[in-house]
This record gives sequence, C-alpha cells and structure tokens, in this order.
Amino acid sequence: MAEPKRRRAAAPAAPALAEDAAPGAPAVLHISSRNYSSWSMRGFLLCRMAGIPFTVRTVDPEDPGARAELLLQSSSILLPCLSDAGAELWDTLAIAEYLNERYPERQMMPAERLARARCRAISGEMHAGFAALRSTLPLNLRAHIPDFTIWSAARADIDRILKLWRDCLAEWGGPWLFGAAPSVADAMFAPVVCRFRTYDVALDGPCEAYARIILAWAPVQEWMEAALREPEPGIAELDLDAEF
Repeated sequence: MAEPKRRRAAAPAAPALAEDAAPGAPAVLHISSRNYSSWSMRGFLLCRMAGIPFTVRTVDPEDPGARAELLLQSSSILLPCLSDAGAELWDTLAIAEYLNERYPERQMMPAERLARARCRAISGEMHAGFAALRSTLPLNLRAHIPDFTIWSAARADIDRILKLWRDCLAEWGGPWLFGAAPSVADAMFAPVVCRFRTYDVALDGPCEAYARIILAWAPVQEWMEAALREPEPGIAELDLDAEF
C-alpha cells in the first residue's frame, strides 16, 4: 500500500507565531511543528510534567532536519531537542529520563517498581514501534477525517496499542495508565490519542475514557490551542490527502 500523500493546500502565508517566551528560562525546547510533529508534542508534555521554566523555539521548516522529520523521511529524529544546564538531548526517552532524574519530586515515573518497569517498557515500545500507524495515520491536529480506511498493518498497531492501554488501566486502576497521576507513558501515547481522533478510530469504553482524560489534560489543551494558531509550513507535501 502506498503511503498517503501529504500536501499543503495553497494559502496566503500566515504571520509568524510568537514563541512561548519565558524570560530568564534556563531551558530551551527546540521543536519542528505543533500541528504535525508527534515527537515535538511529547517533548513539550514531558517538560510541562517536570514543571521547569522553558522557552519553545520552532526550527525553520526549511531546515533539512525539520523537513525530513515532518515528511516522515528522517532516519534519526533530532527534534525535539532540549537544551538545559549544559545538556543537549534530542531523543524523547532521553529527555524523559533526564527530567525524571533531575526533578524526582515531580514523579514522572510511577513510584512502584513493577509499574515503573512497565511504564518504561510501553514507553520504549511506543518510541521504537508502530511504523504502520506512523506512516498511514500521520499527526494532523487540525484535521478530522471520518470513515478513514485503516489497512491491516495499521490496524494491527492500533489493536496492540489498545491492548497496552486496557492492560494498564485494568492493573493500575486508571484514570491514567499507571493510576491517579500522569506518567511518562501518558506523554508518549498522547499524540496517538490525537491521531485516533483525527482518523475517527473507534475505541471501547475503557480506552475512550482514557482518551478523554488525555484530551482534557491541560498541557495537551495548551499544545493543541497553539497548533491551531501555528502558520502552515511552506512544504508542498505536508497537508494530508486521505483519498488514496
């Protein structure tokens, strides 16, 4: 099956979006796009969970690294990149572990040993897997595409993700994956919830309840509101054409 074509509808250039300035902030999070980049979204949510003051800087979409990431053509994801106290971290799980170690009081990982191990396991699976989901249901927070055709490889990814959610919710009681508070795993899966809404993926009761928790999460709301204000990158292939 061919990868869906992504193109940008012709439109006047929008004014530049003001950065999320935090005067005197010691940390800077470099991102590619709020609307299209699931990895940038994860980095932002992790920084919000850590409670650190930080500034968001959007890399020019014409930058080769940002362009490759947005077109799902990058062999190595270099954005988001967190610059903090001499650290330069461009891997999302590395950002998560760094922030968890530096700010243990924020409890970004579950306190209980088995829950913490499972959190790392499913976060790693999200980080490394689900290629069919990524390529055929790319993140697009502005879009809603009902009756989207989901092919077998992406369906298998979706089924696996929903099983992970159901197992965690059943074992740790919800409403988050590991109990009463959000964890690194919730930040890792939040863009997947957004994908499911964009492509009208049907969810069962527990997974639907979890999706609503994620969408109501204040950092997710903040990110999505900013995505709606973001100017469209000048990359001809970017906007999604679902007719394939």
